Amino acid sequence: MLQPDSTAASDLLYQVEDGIGRVTFNRPQARNALTFAMYERLAQICEAADGDRSLKVLILTGQGDKAFAAGTDINQFRGFKTPQDALDYESRIDRILSALEACRVPTIAAIAGACTGGGAGIAACCDLRIAAANAKFGFPIARTLGNCLSMASLSRLAALIGPARVKDLVFTARLLETAEAARIGLLNEVVDDLPALQRRTEELARLIAGNAPLTLRATKEALRRLQM
Repeated sequence: MLQPDSTAASDLLYQVEDGIGRVTFNRPQARNALTFAMYERLAQICEAADGDRSLKVLILTGQGDKAFAAGTDINQFRGFKTPQDALDYESRIDRILSALEACRVPTIAAIAGACTGGGAGIAACCDLRIAAANAKFGFPIARTLGNCLSMASLSRLAALIGPARVKDLVFTARLLETAEAARIGLLNEVVDDLPALQRRTEELARLIAGNAPLTLRATKEALRRLQM
């Protein structure tokens, strides 16, 4: 059930109109970095989406043009005391990303600015990814937190871009520009700027929403199972 928690609800906006759901990471002052409460709300949104038969497609985006989502807010890690805390964190993220990946309806990540760490993980779970030209994508954990991606996240990324490119991204901690991301198949489309991104995402969402939902669902689920 989608809980109306005041802080999480304002940090992670959700609305549905004409069969199109819109999720907005709404912490532009923190480059839309996610709190644990935001992650949990995202899981609740996925659950609500699965039960909403009027919903045809789900868009995920960040507020503003500086970031889609710049990973997990580092303040969330200040309470970690033991290795188990880190394991519990990875388990939580896996649960939430898996819920997004398995969401009943097609999902579109509309990316402007930084799409890194947990934000890149969320985008990778979406069915389609469209980016503005200023987007940057990567997992710079080798030079930031020093943690590791989970097996599920590595498997998901390898299915998208291949194991060698995943190693390149993680080992070098570099960020991909949109041209390279599109060339290797990580992005479906690149547009000029935020207004163009919003227009194209809306256009694509309406196109998908008008198609046969059972065909979309069956195709999405079959491809997901092939990766397992």
